[in-house]
Parts: sequence; structure tokens; C-alpha cells
Amino acid sequence: MDTDNGSTILREGFLVKRGHVVHNWKARWFVLMPDKLLYYKYEGGKRDSSQRGKILLKDCALTCPFLEYENRPQVFKLQTANGVDHFLEACSREERDEWAADISAAVDKLRTADGNKSANNKGKAGSRLNNIDLSKVLDSMYDVHSGIRMSNHTEQGGTYSNCFSGSEVVDWLVFMQLALNRLEAVTLASALLEEGFLRPVGVRSLEAQRTAGLSEQFMDDSCALYSFSDSLKKRGCVKAEMSLSAVELSGKVIKRGYLLKQGHRRKNWKVRLFVLRSEPAFLHYYDPTKDDISPVGGFSLRGCLVSSLEDNGVPSGVKGNIQGNLFKIITQSDTRYFIQAPSHQEKMDWIEAIRKHT
Repeated sequence: MDTDNGSTILREGFLVKRGHVVHNWKARWFVLMPDKLLYYKYEGGKRDSSQRGKILLKDCALTCPFLEYENRPQVFKLQTANGVDHFLEACSREERDEWAADISAAVDKLRTADGNKSANNKGKAGSRLNNIDLSKVLDSMYDVHSGIRMSNHTEQGGTYSNCFSGSEVVDWLVFMQLALNRLEAVTLASALLEEGFLRPVGVRSLEAQRTAGLSEQFMDDSCALYSFSDSLKKRGCVKAEMSLSAVELSGKVIKRGYLLKQGHRRKNWKVRLFVLRSEPAFLHYYDPTKDDISPVGGFSLRGCLVSSLEDNGVPSGVKGNIQGNLFKIITQSDTRYFIQAPSHQEKMDWIEAIRKHT
């Protein structure tokens, strides 16, 4: 490999990494090169110039999705040639799968001697599903220890108990190696739906079953909800009453991403996972070192003003070292939020998405 190629950046962005010694999770800035993955720390609101770690990609093995961390469904595992495991979490399924695809492509390029392996495996995929016993798949899904986790989900103002999303089913089928990829997992899940082992729950999945062809009935979507058939599961119920926070969190997720937010009191900068929802329109933010279930803050977008801030000079109200790509949100109650995006493009995308819902 030539040296010019070694300095090419294939992808960069925030991921949350589990520590090796102390098993806590921390947001780091990752840079993917053709032969290695580097990561850096953000000091305040500015990227540290010294790298904090390096993962050599030659002969690495990737597991995506990696579902052994409850409440962290966006994790993938990268195991080095020396058997060291790195657990990395993205802000969304799309980001997770894109990172995994780019890392896999880099690993495959480095693996010249074994280059034909992946091609040989692909031919077997079509016939595999014909030999799968659906009732055994169902038993595995329902297994107390390793089965799919049922929980309460909120969709369009209603809370549904003992169910799971379409994306969670697909993630689980791939993780358990019952399907080789997401496309195969959707085919398998559609067969379970067709046999009546699974049933759609809520508006989105019911609508898909009514309008789509057989092969497209099952949705690989985090907003489409499914459950086991009534003959299998404890009876779930639709709850009519909802708390204010449940209403806030019931909207459709429009956008997710890691952004830097300035604290209101101490004015320090921290990486937060931002989630934009519509109907009702809310922007919530989470501490990515914990989980994406309980937001640490959030506000209604109704009546908000969002504006881009110039990078030359430090705007009034902004403290500390900053990288740039700043924008400001002023809520209807006149609370001011200062936020940094990782790139100019992401800043403009967020501003546009927020303005659509104010």
C-alpha cells in the first residue's frame, strides 16, 4: 500500500467507545483511514490534536449489530488480529451500518489472500432460507435468555406494551446469525408474519401489511411495531393515558446525530445525542455515555428561532475553545442553546430540519 493511500480519510465522525480498563462509555472523534481507525478526544468544544488511540484494521473481524449491551442497540464490535475487542456505538442504525460497511470494505481491501471468501458465501444465501424451520426461529426469538427483548413503545399518541420494532427484529436475526444480512432478515421476518407467528402492532406496521406485497409486508423500521401472536405472548394492551414526557417522545424520529452542546450553568461543552421528532415537534438530547432512553433535556420546537453563527470570532454567550460550525436555538420561553456540529454540512442540515418543524 502506498503512503499517499495511507493518509486518505475514508470517513470521520463521533462514535461512543467503551473503555478497556474502566468499562465506561465516552464520546470520541473517529477517523477511518485505509489501514487503521484513529480516535481523538474533544477538549471542551475543540478537537484534541493528539490521537488517543489507534486500531489497526488488518485481519480485523466486525460484528454488526452487536446486541449484548441492553439499551445500546447501535453498537458494533471490532476485534483486532490480536483478539482485542473494541465496542463502538453510533448515533443511529443508519450511521452504525454505514460505519460498519466502510470499515468492512477497508478490511476486505487489506485481505488479499482471502479475497475470494466473501464471494463464495454469497451464492449460498438464496437457498439457505428455504431450509429454515420457522417454528425453531420463533422458539429462539421467545427464549428467556437470548431472545428478542419486548418493551413498551410509543407511536402516534398510544403506548403499546410487550412489543418490538421491525429494526430490532432485523438486528436480532442478523446478530443471532439466522440471517446473513438485513435483506435476508426482512425476508425471514416476512415469512414469520405471513405464518401468523408475528403480528403488526400500531398504525405504521398495520398500514404496511394492508398495502404492500407479501415480500414487502415486514418493515425494517424503528417506528414499525410488531409483537408475538396472541396465542404466544402475555396479553399486551394499548394504554390510553400518557404522561407529558411520553407525549413529547411519541413523535416520529426525523433526525438523530451527535452534536456538541454548551452547558447552561458551567458553560462547558459536551457531546450529546440529539433526536428531532415531529408531531409533536420536539428536540431532545441525551448523554451518550448512558443511554438513549431518558433524555437529559429537551424542548418544544414550536415558536423556536434557529440561526447560524459565524466562525470568525467568538459570539456573545459562547465560552471556551470552539471548533466552529456553531448555531443557536432560542426557544419560545427565551432559553438559548449554543450547539456545534462536526461539519458545516451537518450544521446546515440540522438548521434546515429544525426550521421545518418550528
